[in-house]
Amino acid sequence: MTTDLLVSVDDGVATLTLNRPQALNALSRDMGAAMLEALTRFELDSSVGAIVLTGAGRAFCAGGDVRAMAGRADQEPEPLEQKIRALRRRMEVSRLLHEINKPTIAMLNGVAAGAGLSMALACDLRYAARSARMTTAFAKVGYSGDFGGTYFLSRIVGTARARELYYFSDMVDSARMESLGLANAVFDDDKLVAETMALAKRLAHGPRVAISYMKRNFNVAEDGNLEDSFDTEANGHSRTSETEDHKEASKAFVEKRPAVFKGR
Repeated sequence: MTTDLLVSVDDGVATLTLNRPQALNALSRDMGAAMLEALTRFELDSSVGAIVLTGAGRAFCAGGDVRAMAGRADQEPEPLEQKIRALRRRMEVSRLLHEINKPTIAMLNGVAAGAGLSMALACDLRYAARSARMTTAFAKVGYSGDFGGTYFLSRIVGTARARELYYFSDMVDSARMESLGLANAVFDDDKLVAETMALAKRLAHGPRVAISYMKRNFNVAEDGNLEDSFDTEANGHSRTSETEDHKEASKAFVEKRPAVFKGR
């Protein structure tokens, strides 16, 4: 059990809070393992309809713990292949955020840097506080980047802009984040939690089966061809036509009332 990650569920929304505020929520091994466990569990938890990732204190996540890295500089290095496997395993957090069958939201309460930015980009949606900032940061510490940042950033802003943000590692403020499409919306700092959770709860109380298939459609569209998208859409659309949610929504439309979805 670790205190590096706080986990809670409220009204269908699971919130994962990175909890190392004294280190700007820099990643630890315990934090990474706890995120992997929580995301894997929530994927099968029918009480959860949306997942929010955020940070405690004044940062979202500063990425890797550079101070800890510096402290290990004089230690016997672990074998390279072991190092690669361990990092690859920790990077599964980004894959789960991207592929899990529920919408994921990064609530950016402060700076998101390095692997922290990569995890935010892996989420379906990003809502930022006005004081929030982003930076790829890797070039500043002589790293090439991990946790899927190059993959996600290229698809959000295009490869030319992504390369610029990686090569120069400049800090991006919330206004530019929004203009580049890195933030879906920017809220005043004191309204960030309320606004983000309201949106998360809308998703959690929406047609969960349909939303899960929508997410699958978008993930296929990122790398597949038109035929792949057609096949995926036809499969999902046909399956959702048989759900209780679809039948309830159709009935509600005719009766001119809001639909009450049950995720079935």
